[in-house]
Amino acid sequence: MIDSLKRLGRSFKKELKVYQLVLRDPQTPRAARVLLGLAVGYMLLPFDLVPDFIPVLGQLDDVLIVPGLIWLALKFIPTDVLERCHRQAASETGTSR
Repeated sequence: MIDSLKRLGRSFKKELKVYQLVLRDPQTPRAARVLLGLAVGYMLLPFDLVPDFIPVLGQLDDVLIVPGLIWLALKFIPTDVLERCHRQAASETGTSR
């Protein structure tokens, strides 16, 4: 179980690096930048649209909104940009895709 948590942590770290590289890439469309920025901003906000103390719905908005924004942003990013950023992140973190 510890190993799977470590793998998950490394994967998460690599994906964050990919998103960082995508945001810096000049070929990334503005819509994708805005959506990724909204996803990161929503994660960092001290408040939620639906407060966490409301059972189920409070956590459900975090589980749906952030991944939904990231998924939508990835739809706008050209495949070659995404692949290039994945390769660069893998080489910087020492992992494979």
